[in-house]
Amino acid sequence: MTGLEISREYYFAFGEPMLREQFPELLPHVAAGLCGSGSECFGWDDEVSRDHDFEPGFCLFLPGEDVVDRRAAFALERAYARLPKEFAGLRRGGLAPVGGARRGVLRLADFFTEKTGSPDGLLSPGDWLRVPEQGLAEAVNGEIFYDGPGELSDIRGRLALMPEDARRKKLAGELLRMAQAGQYNYARCLAHGESGAAQLAVTEFARAAMHTVFLLNRRYMPFYKWSFRAMRTLPLLAAEADTLEFLISTDNRAENAEEKQYAIEDLAARVISELQAQSLTAAVCGDLEKHAWSVNDHVADAALRNRNIFYGVE
Repeated sequence: MTGLEISREYYFAFGEPMLREQFPELLPHVAAGLCGSGSECFGWDDEVSRDHDFEPGFCLFLPGEDVVDRRAAFALERAYARLPKEFAGLRRGGLAPVGGARRGVLRLADFFTEKTGSPDGLLSPGDWLRVPEQGLAEAVNGEIFYDGPGELSDIRGRLALMPEDARRKKLAGELLRMAQAGQYNYARCLAHGESGAAQLAVTEFARAAMHTVFLLNRRYMPFYKWSFRAMRTLPLLAAEADTLEFLISTDNRAENAEEKQYAIEDLAARVISELQAQSLTAAVCGDLEKHAWSVNDHVADAALRNRNIFYGVE
């Protein structure tokens, strides 16, 4: 079973009965599920994942102390700690007070503040560009097993889709970074005989291209070690993950450099085609820089549009 499946079964076998029998008065105010940090929250765990921070458990989300006070939260934490220590061949570790960082009893506002800087998922246009997408991905991943008040689902719904202006501003910056690093500086570094600098340039291109693909799919790019795996699941341009892996994992000998330059231009053409398909650019050329400025020109909010084009680049 995956970690998410284990968590779900553990909750319905032990967590849900605990809540119903010991805390019926809290049921209308509690939400339960598995989301946040860890490969299991994305459904990407495997045998290697089980070497650390992998155990049966779930998150219990509480509203503020004006609804569920500290005494009730502490009692719920004590009850959670008494749940079976072993399940599905796994053993639970110890928890820090009030649930620890990842599982157990968590305040809803604390969880979303940690992930997004906002306790309720209400972000300003500037906030959407400053919050790391890794945090947004962790705020909306996983599965909710029960949501008595519906507040957890409401907040996740607000955070699930980036506003279009923020998406365009981020895209503009990443497209310009792709143009500068891949279409321009990679070849120039090679011409200077700077193979190491050329590899840095192609790595910058690959990182910007990957983020661009996530933005074109309207998905959040997760923590870097999961980015290739996540990209290969996307509906659009998923196959370009192989191109990016080739670019960053091969050296810059002449025979490879020529193929890499071709791959850069081919990927750029595919990205431009998708930009046009989504009516994000009015430019008609193969130069990513021109498309970057065209995307930026179509940011509706004037204050956001007039900020530095790299304002949304992480």
